[in-house]
Amino acid sequence: MADKPFTVLDLIDIDLKEHNSLNLRCMGGRKGLGREITIPDLNRPMGAIMGFYEEFAHQRIQIIGRGEAACLRKLASEGKTDSVRQMFTYQMPCCIFTHNLEPDKNFFDIAEAAQCPVLQTDLSTSEFSARILRVLTDIFAPRKSIHGVLVEVYGVGILIVGDSGIGKSETALELIKHGHRLVADDVVNIHCVNGNILLGTGANKIIAHHMEIRGLGIINITHLFGVGAIRDRKQIELVVSLEEWDSKKNYDRIGMEDSYMEILGVSVPKLEIPVKPGRNVPIIIETAAMNERLKKMGYNTAKVFNQNILKWIESENAKSVYFGGEDFI
Repeated sequence: MADKPFTVLDLIDIDLKEHNSLNLRCMGGRKGLGREITIPDLNRPMGAIMGFYEEFAHQRIQIIGRGEAACLRKLASEGKTDSVRQMFTYQMPCCIFTHNLEPDKNFFDIAEAAQCPVLQTDLSTSEFSARILRVLTDIFAPRKSIHGVLVEVYGVGILIVGDSGIGKSETALELIKHGHRLVADDVVNIHCVNGNILLGTGANKIIAHHMEIRGLGIINITHLFGVGAIRDRKQIELVVSLEEWDSKKNYDRIGMEDSYMEILGVSVPKLEIPVKPGRNVPIIIETAAMNERLKKMGYNTAKVFNQNILKWIESENAKSVYFGGEDFI
């Protein structure tokens, strides 16, 4: 969830571009723009407008489309305002009119007295609902920060972790030289979307896409390698843990044992890569990225290799039995 309360004013001021823009403007109830939005969901208040308040989801943003607006106009023409007044006794975050619809003066006066913001958008109800739900899902997604480097290698988002000084940034720099892209260095902000997708971004937009290389200092990846060498966010699909080579430790040499790292309740495939002089870690990570793509396409090299070995052993045994002349009849 967001680190600080997310208000209606924050929703209006949020910087969204093109197909994500909400096109919101405030028509009334400005004193309530500080109201907090606590639930990432929407409500169509037709029942409340008609005077039915059982299970009224007043904690949600209220969306008023053409149907609700037509009902409000009919009630206003008949002088029936009790149900609308009753609706505004509930602490709603705000009411948003879609299709550039506008409420009547009576609705404005009641909302103003209740200090409830009344907003307007030119988008259709369905389009606006889809966009704002994406925004709210992103804002209220569980978050955490991890010390590491996030890169995109052959389209695969790889989070490189390990002890300080192990060579995470240097490895990422070599990958960038190979044509891959940097998402974040040093601190990676991660948030979980839809319960199973981990998106990683830089911790700070001002210092994003800078790297600290010991002995060299701070470098700007955008200026050195161009805008094609960076991206703002990427789904984390693989974790690579760099560690000092330990001759006493048994490392997986075939790849049959699947290892995972749990982040915000999501299990992400994890590889442990021992580091020592002579090992080309960037090449290993590139190969790991391609191998991960193969796995997602349904081809597991280690398992296929194991099956082929078993078939070869069985065939050799069969040859041995056949040419050995043993009689089993």
